Amino acid sequence: MSTKKRWIKISLVVALASSLLVGCASNKNETKTGSDTEGPITLSWFDANTKGEPFTNAIAQEITKRTGIKLEIQQPTGNPTEKLSLMLASGDYPDVVVMSRGDASLEKYISTGAFIPLNDLIDQYGSDIKEMYGDTLVKTRYSDGKNYYMANWYSLDTDPVFGMLMRRSLLQELAPDKADGSKPLTTEEFEALLKDFKSKHKQIDGKESIPMTMNGENMGANLGTFKGMWGMKTYYENNGKLEYDVKDPKYREMLLYMNSLYRQGLIEKEFAISKKQIWEQKLAGGQVFATPGAYWDPGTPNTALKKDGGVDNQLFAYKVVAPGNDAAKTTFGPRSSLGWDAIGITKNNKHPEATMKLFNFLSSEEGQHLLLWGLEGKDWERVDGKKVPNEELLKSYKDNWDEAVKKYGVRKWLWFIKNGLDSDGQPYDMVVKYERNEVDNQAIKSLGDSTWDTAPYDNLNPDGGTPEALVAQKVKDIMDQSITKAIIASSEADANAIFDKMLEDMKKAGDSKVEEIINKKYQERIKLWGTKE
Repeated sequence: MSTKKRWIKISLVVALASSLLVGCASNKNETKTGSDTEGPITLSWFDANTKGEPFTNAIAQEITKRTGIKLEIQQPTGNPTEKLSLMLASGDYPDVVVMSRGDASLEKYISTGAFIPLNDLIDQYGSDIKEMYGDTLVKTRYSDGKNYYMANWYSLDTDPVFGMLMRRSLLQELAPDKADGSKPLTTEEFEALLKDFKSKHKQIDGKESIPMTMNGENMGANLGTFKGMWGMKTYYENNGKLEYDVKDPKYREMLLYMNSLYRQGLIEKEFAISKKQIWEQKLAGGQVFATPGAYWDPGTPNTALKKDGGVDNQLFAYKVVAPGNDAAKTTFGPRSSLGWDAIGITKNNKHPEATMKLFNFLSSEEGQHLLLWGLEGKDWERVDGKKVPNEELLKSYKDNWDEAVKKYGVRKWLWFIKNGLDSDGQPYDMVVKYERNEVDNQAIKSLGDSTWDTAPYDNLNPDGGTPEALVAQKVKDIMDQSITKAIIASSEADANAIFDKMLEDMKKAGDSKVEEIINKKYQERIKLWGTKE
């Protein structure tokens, strides 16, 4: 064989071997989105909810290992909405933006082209997204029929939210048959309890007792609790049209009931100016019998109460039902199946395909387990087909949440989160829902049937910057000021007069113009979702 032919043969063999090696390397790293030769891709990532800590903990490192992408987390200094507006105005926005779905900036990021449409990218690289999100992708479409963001904390969370929080130990004394939360109370029974408490407990541990107080900085939770008793939702649906909730006749009944409690000295006089810290101090001091709110709100006071007097000394959530309302139709659990946040890819992103592959991984069950359970073999193990978390990890989160997040990184990066149960029938949100405490369990038992989906009514107000948006803000201000005044009115007649004037002032401000837009957006949404009115 000639020398020339030998070299041709050797060259062919080397070329074939090289191509096989390249193929093996490609197969071995096919789940990665970055390039091994170039190193990981770095994406700038603005998250309105994250404090800007570096993306370096164990879970972050595992994400980079599996996807070939590092994230540079940007911290929203000051007001996130102002930062979002500044970025939009300058065009200097990062590769990925996470913002509240209720933020006025969202529509602007879409309408100005700052967020790119995701449909083609999802079709190519989002098989797990399609499987996990399902019809959520339909419900988060923009008016042009395209998806510009991924929902976060999506799918309906079946846990309740609000309830009338009462000290169980005191309720055991006053109404032992109601203490376990299995039977709802009527508003009349609740009022009688407040009176009974006031007459039997003039003081507690040397401090003046308080039948009921409220967190003045969270009137949304206070009113949400009372609205739940009357079965009211975001809007009053009147002959197929949506109107402001205060126009529901039940709303007046609710406020008059609150006013009656206030005039009888059953609601603390200073509640309207009570700051959260003071409210927590009063609860922790053990002098308060009841307070409205989300069942998790008094977490810190309950820790102190439990330490002082045991499990039953804590504030537990109870269902109270208004006259004429069905206990099964209470609305204590407003939850949005479309979640809290929007996660979008901006037009400045030079790696949209790689970014979508990252989105797809994090959205998958594997990604969710990594974000919310941690590392298998370290933070959890599989036993008899079920995931079992590290006991020390669970205890750490119960003892000191912030320190545990720093140590383990579980529940640190909260993106593309899906509520509910995974394919193993276990909760995605392990730290919160794997091992429920006694307060959680009673809330679920007492109020679990009162959860409802707010998604059809979310974000229907006029777009920011429009004349109608200014009207909507004026109407809101009128309601906020008048409702508190009605609660603390010196007589029922005065409360009624304040309520009447509120409705009159709303009308003068132009509330009907706002309601026209609300209904127009609502009908467009129903049509876009392909659902019946």
